[in-house]
Amino acid sequence: MKTRKILLGIAAVGLAFSLAACSGGTSTRGGASTDAAAAGSNAGALVGVAMPTKTSERWIKDGDAVKASLEELGYKVDLEYADDDIPTQVQQISGMLTKGAKILIIASIDGTALSDQLDQAAASGVKVIAYDRLINGSANVDYYTTFDNNEVGVQQATSLLTGLGILDADGTETGATGPFNVELFAGSPDDNNATFFFNGALETLQPFIDSGVVVVKSGQVGFSQVATLRWDPATAQKRMQDLIASTYSDGSKVDGVLSPYDGISIGIISALEGSGYSTDALPIITGQDAEAASVKSIIAGQQYSTIYKDTRQLGDEAVKMADDLLNGRTPEVNDTTSYDNKVKVVPTFLFAPQVVTIDNYQSLLVDTGYFTEDDLK
Repeated sequence: MKTRKILLGIAAVGLAFSLAACSGGTSTRGGASTDAAAAGSNAGALVGVAMPTKTSERWIKDGDAVKASLEELGYKVDLEYADDDIPTQVQQISGMLTKGAKILIIASIDGTALSDQLDQAAASGVKVIAYDRLINGSANVDYYTTFDNNEVGVQQATSLLTGLGILDADGTETGATGPFNVELFAGSPDDNNATFFFNGALETLQPFIDSGVVVVKSGQVGFSQVATLRWDPATAQKRMQDLIASTYSDGSKVDGVLSPYDGISIGIISALEGSGYSTDALPIITGQDAEAASVKSIIAGQQYSTIYKDTRQLGDEAVKMADDLLNGRTPEVNDTTSYDNKVKVVPTFLFAPQVVTIDNYQSLLVDTGYFTEDDLK
């Protein structure tokens, strides 16, 4: 993982220049404008920001931060939340275009449902930035900013193995033979990121499954079997309850659960506690997004880990991309190979995720100002 982070840093420098060359632009951020007329005409332009839902703490924080940063630069912002309803998001984006938005920043609910709106945007010269969720099936996605989603899955699986005692803190195998009963959960099948998370995790777990150290007792290891539509905690809770009733009725115990998202983790914990697991004897449970409720759960000894993605970085990058595009500059990227939306490889700026446990939440989340002490009480 350390090697991947080093390479990511190198790529941030090299690939940014190569993209500028390939795209025909003459500058990167801060350089000479490639379209002076556009730069002059876009002062105070309207930027449409489409977020998927308010049911997750992180999307509220993301939307508010992006809006505030854009307004600080003098732009007008139309920020909309779609309550995880695809037709609502489609309508909201259409409305943004009708209002004259010059840039769209979109965290999509379904990455394949926006083709008509993106065609309309392209016809009007409106650039589209996919925010943390890749928009699939359209050539009219101009840029993407996200975290290294495969690495998120790798880190989730690695933290699961560490929590089980199969790996030690530096990733070395301990010689533990198990077998450890583990169940797998994945994210929503209409979210492109979900497959990256799951594939990265399964690739990491597979050698231990093959050796018998890790046993998926239910036999459910395919993405379609373990996916959780709309990342819904209640859906995950019901599936965990069903797994306990169907697979563990013989008195055996669940030792670990690969959970892709903190909300799902909370649902899983509720199912386990409702089935008789005590707080001090819960399985090792992973997560993602470092939401306050799950960080509190980690502190309380319930959830084992989460993946911290500093969404302040993500929001800042989306704003920088928008500002560059509105001022005729070529946005900086550091990945031009990984994110194929089935029509094109979308130029991307990636950030590195980090594993959070009870041992490091203070330094990663509190000392950096992501949360205050009071937020986690």
